Amino acid sequence: MFLERQFIEKPWGRSDLPPEFGASIGQRIGEIWYTETGQKPLPLLVKWLFTSEKLSIQVHPSDADAHRRGLPSGKEECWYIVEAEPGAVLGIGTRRPLTPQELRAAALCGGIEQLMDWKPAKAGDFYYIPAGTVHAIGAGITLVEVQQPADITYRLYDYGRPRELHLEDGVAVAQPRPYSDVRSGNARDSRCLVSGPHFWLQHIASPVAIGAIAEPGPYWIVPIGGILSIGGTGLVRGACALVDSLDGIAADGAISLLVAGIATSR
Repeated sequence: MFLERQFIEKPWGRSDLPPEFGASIGQRIGEIWYTETGQKPLPLLVKWLFTSEKLSIQVHPSDADAHRRGLPSGKEECWYIVEAEPGAVLGIGTRRPLTPQELRAAALCGGIEQLMDWKPAKAGDFYYIPAGTVHAIGAGITLVEVQQPADITYRLYDYGRPRELHLEDGVAVAQPRPYSDVRSGNARDSRCLVSGPHFWLQHIASPVAIGAIAEPGPYWIVPIGGILSIGGTGLVRGACALVDSLDGIAADGAISLLVAGIATSR
């Protein structure tokens, strides 16, 4: 089943998306969500993000923090960088631990921008972002994000844009400290990127590696490059398929493909 594309306009988005994504001319698209029409939310949300400016400095709550606020779940996510312009950066964690009071003051005065750990971004980089991680995505980046299906973002700082901030909630759930999650690196080969509490994610670089995936379905299939098909139907970049079995997937030559699924411990 091919999932439907939902186009989300953002002030930091792009109006020049590649044609395979099917965006309307003139729209400033920041995110494409892959969903089922008329169905309850899927247990995972897959997105493409396209940035022409920095995203807000933000944080997401954990399941426990979300439940205390009457929300169904928190939000943890993984980024896979598809393209990055020269000089592109990702802000992940803070350069030193901050107290809640320091975080709030820095967000109010704008000093938080200098306290972020801005990491160079390049194609193939991946980062798992646990709940509570203070983070931001820089300009000039195209990435795929796999996440818990919750649209919960607490903005701490937004570079003067006229959008709502969420300082009280953001400071309450944040863990402002240096990033040290081992679920990060660079993957151009076939390998597991994440085996976490909510989902797993693998990068596939050859047709043989598709058959080596041992986790049970359903499977979210996100093509990045190469020639693929599902049951004889072409699967190209810009599409996302949700399938119960990997048996019908065929590839011709070198590929780049993300495959995600629900954590079996859930």
